[in-house]
Amino acid sequence: QVQLVESGGGLVQPGGSLRLSCAASERIRGLYAMGWYRQAPGKQRELVATITSTLSTRYADSVKGRFTISRDNAKNTVYLQMNTLKPEDTANYYCNIRIGLMNYWGKGTLVTVSS
Repeated sequence: QVQLVESGGGLVQPGGSLRLSCAASERIRGLYAMGWYRQAPGKQRELVATITSTLSTRYADSVKGRFTISRDNAKNTVYLQMNTLKPEDTANYYCNIRIGLMNYWGKGTLVTVSS
């Protein structure tokens, strides 16, 4: 099955920026949607941003204007540019790819926003 590998997480101060990447282990044929989800300590996993094969995007209200999702189909990769980070953005961030009715998940990358 398809494996997803996230990278780019780490420790950053409030107001800083990080760029997350997620690459699929193999080339994906056809149409598929990609997205980022996150789970903070003691909270449910939530949608952060999604992008379809036609480049339609959707963002959680909490990250609108600060985060940008993009994709590179040739590289089977999805990115999440995170600017003006806040302590409440601290979470494990998970990559997701949806192919038809099937979902594939990465193992997550930790983002910590702290002074």
